[in-house]
Amino acid sequence: MFVIPAFIIGAALGWYRAGKLGGNRLDKLQYAFAHGIAFFLVALVLTLIADWQGLL
Repeated sequence: MFVIPAFIIGAALGWYRAGKLGGNRLDKLQYAFAHGIAFFLVALVLTLIADWQGLL
């Protein structure tokens, strides 16, 4: 439920950070993908914990 928006937010943050560091398009894509996956995994773990606790 929350993992897709987390991936998109992470990708946007990675794209922004790479641009701020002066990266080219491939650098931005790499940063976006890496941040997107990291945010996706964190959101997935938090969703599983919330489900186990009966919060969702």
